[in-house]
Amino acid sequence: MKPTSEITAGHAVLETVIGFMGIAWNEKGLIRLCLPERGREAVERRLLRHPGVSTATNQPKWVVELIASIKAYAAGEDVDFSDVPVDLDGVDDFRLAIYDAARKLGFGETTTYGELARRAGHAGLSLETGAALGANPVPLVIPCHRILAAGGKIGGFSAPGGSATKEKMLAMEGVRVGPPPAAQASFGF
Repeated sequence: MKPTSEITAGHAVLETVIGFMGIAWNEKGLIRLCLPERGREAVERRLLRHPGVSTATNQPKWVVELIASIKAYAAGEDVDFSDVPVDLDGVDDFRLAIYDAARKLGFGETTTYGELARRAGHAGLSLETGAALGANPVPLVIPCHRILAAGGKIGGFSAPGGSATKEKMLAMEGVRVGPPPAAQASFGF
């Protein structure tokens, strides 16, 4: 998905099987993605409070394709968002490195904050990595939900619903997080 040379900007709220989601874009790429909420109005408010989000709704081809991909993901399909153009103007080099490393994680693939920091060239900065991911403007496309705390624990998540949303997204990808199921203590013989 590549943006066209036409100057377009806008936003869209889409209904998916897991709730209403929103995106905003400019001529360079995606600038905002809102994860599921129960109401269209809540997503619209979240989108429009960010600078650079336009009320225009002209959708270039790559945006139409992205909307279809988001709906497919929400329906449980394995979707690769790595070719979605993203405009991260104004984001510092550390966050850019973290986001780039996170985008390399495929559907159902997880890592820890510490390992992601190492992959991004910033070993030892797991807390800072968590903070960078908490400021991620385009979750799902930059799949911050795939980053876990040490020991495979769920860790934080700044989207609506917090860690429960993160756990649900991972479950949609076939990833189970948390303690293993309790073993049966007795067969009852």
